Amino acid sequence: MIDIGLPSTSGEWHRTIWSLSWPVILANITIPLVGLVDTAVMGRLPDPAYIGSVAVGTAIMTALYWLFGFLRMGTTGLTAQALGAGEKAEIGAIAVRAMMLALLLGGFMIAGQVVLRDGLLWLFEASERVEGLAADYFAIRVWGAPAMLIYMVELGILFGTRQMRATLVLSILLNVTNVILDVLFVVGFGLGVQGVAAGTVISELFACTLGFFIIRRVLGDLRVPRPDRALILLMDRLRSLFSVSANLVIRTFFVQLPFFTLTLVGAAFGDLTLAANAVLIHFFHVMAFSLDGYAHSVEALAGYAYGAREPQRLRQVTVYATLWAGGSALLIGAIYLLAGELVIALITQLPEVRATAASFLPWVALLPLLSVFAFLFDGIFIGTTRIVELRNSMFLACAAYLAAVLATLDTWGNHGLWFAMCIFMSARSLLLGLLYPRIERLAAST
Repeated sequence: MIDIGLPSTSGEWHRTIWSLSWPVILANITIPLVGLVDTAVMGRLPDPAYIGSVAVGTAIMTALYWLFGFLRMGTTGLTAQALGAGEKAEIGAIAVRAMMLALLLGGFMIAGQVVLRDGLLWLFEASERVEGLAADYFAIRVWGAPAMLIYMVELGILFGTRQMRATLVLSILLNVTNVILDVLFVVGFGLGVQGVAAGTVISELFACTLGFFIIRRVLGDLRVPRPDRALILLMDRLRSLFSVSANLVIRTFFVQLPFFTLTLVGAAFGDLTLAANAVLIHFFHVMAFSLDGYAHSVEALAGYAYGAREPQRLRQVTVYATLWAGGSALLIGAIYLLAGELVIALITQLPEVRATAASFLPWVALLPLLSVFAFLFDGIFIGTTRIVELRNSMFLACAAYLAAVLATLDTWGNHGLWFAMCIFMSARSLLLGLLYPRIERLAAST
């Protein structure tokens, strides 16, 4: 049987936060490391256009997958709350509903791939060479969409049931497979951008299949009964799923817009700036996925406390997670400041890309301190499925970002984009922090 209770003493809370977070941190770090390997492999080729094309293609796929991130986030929150409320049959129903939706959306992506590709590439003012290679990348990557979306649901179930070590195994296998295939296809077989895309699709199919068997074992250990058709199609539960999903789509759009803009506007500054931003965005991803390890733990713990109607436990989740995440943010910022240029040199051999990326490095070193509460409160609001508040705060933060871009872009250039990113993350932290007390009141009153 799986232990699903909450800690009671300070020592137990620290052990719980860390024991749940470290597997997710390691698992999450492997995600941007794949991007780093992609960039490093492309960086060995003689033209910066190869790095830029993978940056554009990855930005498009990441934007689409993050737009469908509600499959992971919504599943986590609903599963954790069902677990806290003791509704085990509902956990199985949540899994089936979410997987059905993932298959449907994946099919739509494949069916509409030409429209998606042409429409999204039209937004970029990149060189013809970059856009042509990015189109080749997208044409292959899109076939992994159904598997990747189901994989998101599988992660949501594992996070919601606090099976963080299982997510570590899944993520490591996915990303190690991806790295091996990237090197094999590009360095070994000389397949270039197409090889990077094909390696990713194969690894997504592998992870999805393995995740299905892990989910079956976890639900069996929890004694989750097989849901019947009537429960799966229960209208109020379907409405809840679609309400959470729709608001998370809007929220994710506003989250992704600044990052998409960074690549989009950076491309207009030329292939050199585009390549430098492609290198630096991996620094942000490593930081984000590291701090998200605490956010994912908070999703599960806060969702459980909220479902069990225990506001004091909810506050304990917030306090203890803040201590761990805050310390980690300080450490990451210091590492970037002291060793960032060395890491840049490992990613690319092109001197001009190294020098350009290093000039923007101080902004990246500042971001962990400005972002820590944005990630942490994201986890709390997702775990408690307070998605309307999350959506509204993200809209306001995105508006602050766009205002900062408009105010600084002409005079600061690419520095203005990174400054605006700092404004965006700071606004997310502040707005969600102001809204947090309402969640405790709701947990006490419902």
